[in-house]
Amino acid sequence: MPHCAEPPSAAGTSLWRHRDFRRYLTGQAASVAGSSITQMALPVLAVLHLDATTAQVAWLAFLGQLPPALLALHAGALADRHSKRRQMISGDLVSAAVLATVPVAAALGTLTLTQLMIVAVVQGAASVLHDAAAISLLPSLVDRSLIQRSNSRVGALFAVAATAGSHLGAALTALLGPARALLGDVASYLISAVCTARIQTAEPTSARPESRRLRGEIGEGLRYVRGDDRLWTLTLVNATTSFALGLLNTLWALYLLRSLAMSATAFGVVLGLGALGAAAGALTAPVLSRRYGPGPMMLAALAITPLTQLPLLLASPGLAWQITIGAALFLQLACAGAAGTTQRSIRQIVTTAGMQARMQAVSTWLTSGARPVAALLAGALGTWFGVRPALTAGTLLLLVPLVVLARSPIRALRQMPDPPGTTLPSPPAARTAAPTVPTAACTDDGQHDRSLGGDVS
Repeated sequence: MPHCAEPPSAAGTSLWRHRDFRRYLTGQAASVAGSSITQMALPVLAVLHLDATTAQVAWLAFLGQLPPALLALHAGALADRHSKRRQMISGDLVSAAVLATVPVAAALGTLTLTQLMIVAVVQGAASVLHDAAAISLLPSLVDRSLIQRSNSRVGALFAVAATAGSHLGAALTALLGPARALLGDVASYLISAVCTARIQTAEPTSARPESRRLRGEIGEGLRYVRGDDRLWTLTLVNATTSFALGLLNTLWALYLLRSLAMSATAFGVVLGLGALGAAAGALTAPVLSRRYGPGPMMLAALAITPLTQLPLLLASPGLAWQITIGAALFLQLACAGAAGTTQRSIRQIVTTAGMQARMQAVSTWLTSGARPVAALLAGALGTWFGVRPALTAGTLLLLVPLVVLARSPIRALRQMPDPPGTTLPSPPAARTAAPTVPTAACTDDGQHDRSLGGDVS
């Protein structure tokens, strides 16, 4: 049954009554909550229990971010060619299995940083397969006229789930230790797999022969994104933002836990405050877009983001600074939630159904490719000059995506774009006009990240 067989969603019925959307949302929200547990517990495990150095923390981040840079394009092409749900389930099960080895090794007293690095690589590869399929599955579940509303709900619930996961991670870390706390993330992967398996909406059948070379389909996706100024600009904004945040995030936990002497519990609370900001930003994104226009709203969000790093750079140990950092993170992720759900909606609306996964894969490839380089740069700067100067460099780099968007016509976009047509585009190599996209009407040829606030990719 094609996705247009869900007339209630197109008629304006609440998305919460859309059964398959609920299943999708529940599974992915559980996965996000589990990831927040790992985000809380893993730095504590590496820094406080395994005495990781600045360079080792950077290498751990580098290896975890390397698989998306290497595999994103292939994962996107596979998702457009085969069943997205099967790809999501496979990624969930592999992630659950490899992550479960950490508490087992800790119980046996054999856990090492080397094992954590191997787990990071395998889990990163599995997450690439899952995420490429998950983010491109949503447009086949709901009508295109509801994509921004859907992404707003997704971003908000994911942020709430991340908040719950951060607090749960802090509690589990305190009660069970950071290694056993990771069992919460293992359970989240299993919940995600079960919910995905229960989605009943049939995926559109690919019109491309599976005998085609995967390399050709990857090239088609690259040309497709490069040939649309809107997609290309937003992809560049995502990639430059990802590089700056990759540098900052590599050293952020180390800086808070060691330099500012923040406790594991306080660290979890700060992460929770940030997640609440992401929820607020995602929920208000449609309203802000209608009132100010998606272009000006995203531009303002990118302008505010570097300012939210100033409390981190000026902070010293103490409760007052912890509260200030939490408030700044709330504002930062509110901007990320509003801008992230909006730019994702724009890209999904203007992209044809058969290109959804490959369009997303190009963005993921560039943004993920920037993160390992940023992690290595963070390790080098942190080792040679100190953690605070490295964080200062990352803050300055956040000005680059602001300049990219400010120099683009998207900065003046006053309303969400309309799907430009119902016919499929000509092959990208021969195309000179902007790509077309199926309308929200019935179509049989139509086809998140577990990141906070809709992620930058």
